[in-house]
Amino acid sequence: MKKQSGFTLVELIVVIVVLGILAATALPKFINVTEDANMAAANGLAGGLRSATALTQARFFATGTGTSPVTMADGSPVAVGTAGNASGVPTATAAGIEAAMQSVQGFNVSHAAGVSTFALANTPACLVTFTAATGVVSTAAVTAANC
Repeated sequence: MKKQSGFTLVELIVVIVVLGILAATALPKFINVTEDANMAAANGLAGGLRSATALTQARFFATGTGTSPVTMADGSPVAVGTAGNASGVPTATAAGIEAAMQSVQGFNVSHAAGVSTFALANTPACLVTFTAATGVVSTAAVTAANC
């Protein structure tokens, strides 16, 4: 008589149960991927805003004209402030910070009272603000609760 080899039904069931337990403990780690992605998108935009502000301000001082708009290396004009702390800082308008960024796809932009607000299109509470008077970019609203 030949000896059969393989797994018993009990062994197979135990393996399936163990895999189920592992899957149940790992699943919650992947549930908040959307929240993390929204926060990463908002933080990425904030970094882009800071870079665009610094590049525009550097171009403003490098050209030495002290006038607005500043013509960037690619020929695009960017409206900037010309006095005080706002010297060379893009204005909070479509011709200012939006032109400096060139693309804000996926964000809804609004401008009011020298502040531009960039709200994530699918999660409006997850937003970044840009203040033209100082060039400060705030990510205070980029939290787990808002995104």
